[in-house]
Amino acid sequence: MKAAALYSAAGSLLLTSLAVAPAGGTPATPGAAGAPGTAELRGTVVAAARARAAGIDFGPCSAADMPEAPNSLRCGTVTVPLDYAHPDGKQIELTVSRIRATRKDPDGSERKVPRQGVLVYNPGGPGASGMYFPLIGVIPQWKRIAAAYDLVGYAPRGVDRSAPLSCEDPKHFFKAPSASPTHPSQAYKQQRIARARAYARGCAERSGSGLRHYTSLNNARDLDVLRAALGQDRLTFMGASYGTYFGALYATMFPSHVRRMVLDAPVNPDPEKIWYRDNLDQSAAFEDRWADFRDWIARHDDVYRLGDTPEKVQHSYDSAQKRLAAEAAGGKVGPGQLQNAFLTAAYYDDFWPSRADALSAYLHGDPEPLVRLAAPSPRTAAEAENGSAVYTAVECNDAPWPTDFKVWDRDNTRLARVAPFETWDNAWMNLPCAFWPAPRQQPLDVRTGPGELPPVLILAAERDAAAPYAGALEMNRRLAGSALVTERDAGTHGIGGGPNGCVNAYLDAYLLQGRLPAQHASCAPHREPEPDAPAGRAAVPPSRDSLEDRTVRR
Repeated sequence: MKAAALYSAAGSLLLTSLAVAPAGGTPATPGAAGAPGTAELRGTVVAAARARAAGIDFGPCSAADMPEAPNSLRCGTVTVPLDYAHPDGKQIELTVSRIRATRKDPDGSERKVPRQGVLVYNPGGPGASGMYFPLIGVIPQWKRIAAAYDLVGYAPRGVDRSAPLSCEDPKHFFKAPSASPTHPSQAYKQQRIARARAYARGCAERSGSGLRHYTSLNNARDLDVLRAALGQDRLTFMGASYGTYFGALYATMFPSHVRRMVLDAPVNPDPEKIWYRDNLDQSAAFEDRWADFRDWIARHDDVYRLGDTPEKVQHSYDSAQKRLAAEAAGGKVGPGQLQNAFLTAAYYDDFWPSRADALSAYLHGDPEPLVRLAAPSPRTAAEAENGSAVYTAVECNDAPWPTDFKVWDRDNTRLARVAPFETWDNAWMNLPCAFWPAPRQQPLDVRTGPGELPPVLILAAERDAAAPYAGALEMNRRLAGSALVTERDAGTHGIGGGPNGCVNAYLDAYLLQGRLPAQHASCAPHREPEPDAPAGRAAVPPSRDSLEDRTVRR
């Protein structure tokens, strides 16, 4: 799903400002249908034991990889097998970052805060790196957590320096200006089929036989090896977006290794949804969020002059698409780049002012704000191409996909009649999976019984488009004893540590005291952005805000 490294609200805000088994135990054997084989389980035990003995040699972070990183941020690597069925075979290294617990009260006083161990975070994707996550401790909403926990981020397999994947030459990755038809012609569909075939073929040619090992199940196994390398008998983990899926896989595969777990903006883990139907559900949800954004613009017509009803705003947007199709703004921004820019607004409402302002300026004669916002940058191409490759490999490997384009055509044509905003762009993003050269897995049936897993905290916004709310309800049903906190009438993708104090109180109570709310708690929505406010967040390359023709998302 489009947009690779979308952090939670607080995480993105931070980056704007910064331009082994446990002792006496073995992993529990999952009993659900589609569970991985015993060879992979044995391989995980072997790799974890080695990682625990080796530990992680943290040292200064590379200035080339993490410019402007403070001295408190330390980096290292952990070694994992490429194929867990053969733990003595080829090994790959995952990069890891850490900042030690401050042990100070949030006000900076020297009173020692009890240390709670390590908090590992994954921001999603697939294809997102969490290497900058430990820096989030400087944000006020995170200071209490940073006082008690060592904050740990890492780049999952395939991402950045962690055995990076590639599917095409980054110099050819950005295809701009590009089209974005909501009701594509048969000729355009044939062009996209050819492009998807070529992309899938390029993944196999550039990544070789190892391509099949980039999966969510292996991401979960890698997480257990990381736990062991950090010297933790039980893991405290927070995953956002796609990170909730392999976090849930981890909880199912290794329930006795979990200390606490936060799943923020959960995707639907139902095996029947992974990943083809999850993407259809996402496209439908984007239409609702696009309606929310248009309604907001209409209520501020005195500022943006784009129309005083959602229908008039849609007309303004359509007019911009037609003009851009005739002549790209700045030679680089066509309808596809406009679409990507506005897609990011479905993730975070504090993107709304900048997008509305750029659209208004363009339609009233000034294209520069739109060009600055939407034109792809060559300097981010390599990172964006890598994120796209990992996204595609993981989702295509994880599950069966329809191999006949007639199925895609039928389902997306039907959906686009009621949800045109994102349906076909989402389909093109995932279409390489129809022609995927590596074997497909059967998704694991995420499910735990009473008492098998420590209570899990689930956070969700009711109008989240990238991870529709039904996924949070399904995750809550499948993880026995979990508790769900809902931000009502809001659509931010990832709400933990963001602007909602009610949500953050639940997050702090759980991570710092182990207290869960009743099975289902709710919070009022955070305030909508003011029309004259700055966007307030820059995305993390190669994020959903990098605006390339092929962005990754979840």
